[in-house]
Amino acid sequence: MHQSTLLLATLLLLLAFGLNVPLGYWRIHCAKFSLRWFLSVHLSIPFIILARLHFGFGWGVVPFTLGSAVLGQMTGGRLPLRR
Repeated sequence: MHQSTLLLATLLLLLAFGLNVPLGYWRIHCAKFSLRWFLSVHLSIPFIILARLHFGFGWGVVPFTLGSAVLGQMTGGRLPLRR
């Protein structure tokens, strides 16, 4: 993998993770399966797709971005527990 491709892939994964940390925090304060909950889970997806396409990545990185997004949701969901 070329160094610039590796950098772009890292940035994409960090974006997926970073966008989902505050959304995961928001999600735990919403009633499960409500509209607000649905938005907190899915709001980052269009931005991640746009970034993936902008960086020139295909479908092969989707599992990795999905994993980063889930980790971001889990991290954000655990933030209030650390008080």
